[in-house]
Amino acid sequence: MAALLLRDVRRAWTGGGAVWPVAFFLLACVLFPFAVGPDAALLSRVGGGVVWTAALLAALLPIERLLAPDRDAGVLDQLAVRGASMSAVAAIKIAAHWCAFAPPLMAAALLAAGLLGVSGETLLRVEIGLAIGTPGLAALAVATAALVAGLRGAGALAGLLMLPLAVPLLIFGAGSLDGGSGALKLLAAISLLLCAGAPFVAGAALRMAD
Repeated sequence: MAALLLRDVRRAWTGGGAVWPVAFFLLACVLFPFAVGPDAALLSRVGGGVVWTAALLAALLPIERLLAPDRDAGVLDQLAVRGASMSAVAAIKIAAHWCAFAPPLMAAALLAAGLLGVSGETLLRVEIGLAIGTPGLAALAVATAALVAGLRGAGALAGLLMLPLAVPLLIFGAGSLDGGSGALKLLAAISLLLCAGAPFVAGAALRMAD
């Protein structure tokens, strides 16, 4: 399982799976000021929410590459033959996806905050929220990838399935920017729930697909 984790992280970095989501995230943050105008006060007020929205959309990009290549190459079948639990494999996939996706996204948020004129205090809350919420996003992405694995038009279906389920993360992530701890606690609870349940959902979906 450790070898699988390291292989997936390495593949994400060498194959561009960790680069394109960050590039999309920065592009979305760069385009937003052009849409609303150069009002610094407005950008500062809504900048944290823009960062969260862009992070959610960026999480959709690598979904098709999380499980489909291993499923098509028979890697998942080989793991099942060797007695590996599909739920455990899904948990490893979640950890690998988070390691490849979240740290560069949080680093890119520093640049996005500068582009949007976000204050240092708000940026700190954004980074704390992303650190808490991105595990939930990674878990949801892997579970969604398992549910649409092998289906035609899996990318579009993944977006339709994942976005509504990720709305609570977006609501409480953006709500935590007001300074209260209640939204941050709810964000942590939802992220923990997704991380705990997604491996079992993904494992069951992979077994049914086979």
